[in-house]
Amino acid sequence: MVKTHALIGANILSGGHSPVVVLAEEIARTHHERWDDQGYPSGLRGRQIPVSGRIVAVADVLDTLTSERPYKRAWTMDAALSEIRRQSGRQFDPDVVAALERHLART
Repeated sequence: MVKTHALIGANILSGGHSPVVVLAEEIARTHHERWDDQGYPSGLRGRQIPVSGRIVAVADVLDTLTSERPYKRAWTMDAALSEIRRQSGRQFDPDVVAALERHLART
């Protein structure tokens, strides 16, 4: 059931003409694809995944891990970044992970 949200969101946004809505549809559809092709809904791998989806995948997981939820405590930023690094080349595009690290080093 949870895995249907990517397609449901993309379908809601489909047919838009605004560049922002077209991008939002792309992100909704691809943000749970994985670098190693084990994601959903289409099992895309590597650079088959639009860069927008690859970026949002990392941002989404970082936000999820560091946010408290009714079913879990928030992770520390260090723990979340360690997990994202661990998943680089598996779940995440290594270049996107490296870009996140460069950004965080500057802040």
